[in-house]
Amino acid sequence: MPSILSIGFLGAGKMATALAKGCIGAGLVKPSHLTASDVSAAARAEFARQTGARALTTNRAVVRAARVLVLAVKPDQVSTVLADIAPDLSPAHLLISIAAGVPLARMESSLPAGARVIRVMPNTPALVGASASAFALGQHAIAADAETAQRLFGAVGLAMQVKEGLLDAVTGLSGSGPAYAFLIIEALSDGGVAAGLPRDVATRLAAQTLLGAAKMVLETGEHPGALKDMVTSPGGTTIEGLHRLERGRLRATLMGAVRAAAAKSRQLGRAR
Repeated sequence: MPSILSIGFLGAGKMATALAKGCIGAGLVKPSHLTASDVSAAARAEFARQTGARALTTNRAVVRAARVLVLAVKPDQVSTVLADIAPDLSPAHLLISIAAGVPLARMESSLPAGARVIRVMPNTPALVGASASAFALGQHAIAADAETAQRLFGAVGLAMQVKEGLLDAVTGLSGSGPAYAFLIIEALSDGGVAAGLPRDVATRLAAQTLLGAAKMVLETGEHPGALKDMVTSPGGTTIEGLHRLERGRLRATLMGAVRAAAAKSRQLGRAR
């Protein structure tokens, strides 16, 4: 990673803004070394307001201002943006794409030979500094590029390197996973309300319970099954609840959801 890191966002939406704020907060980059472009003037203004960085009117201006470029546009806009920036891309640039489902080979074919590209699958909790991201290196990316991606996405949560062929599975698990968790929180809250709790109390307890359980898995290193057993007393309330979940095939349903979302990700990737 260069001694003075300069980052440019091609697209200035919520995810780009969250990543920029995370990098600033982690001390990886100063606002003066951050730039962003977007077709929306409102998005540019909001990015500048929240980060203190410069919002530029063209993608090519961002490429000229930064050495690490984060492609943060919708998948159907990727080809247009890459064609726009290709003339200004140099061997000194690293392009990191968070555009879902767009393969590395497709991006590399749109850029000058030898372009260094990384593909990342983040998730929406990046907005609160708690993302789960996985990234894969393109054929010309080097070890220092992997370190850059690790630091950038580690600034807003967990970041792990995987092979590109696993990114569809990552999409099905952590990419779509926040929606599964929100549904579980909502269902637990409904259960609390049915048992007599006020809605606001039930929702906060449900959300904090999932947060605490997740922290125990990450911080203790224990298998989730072992942690489950710690809460499950013989003949107690928890085993009664678990029995009902097993009757409802909760585990099989969640496993199926991840596999279905991963399959859809593969399908969409082939279509783009």
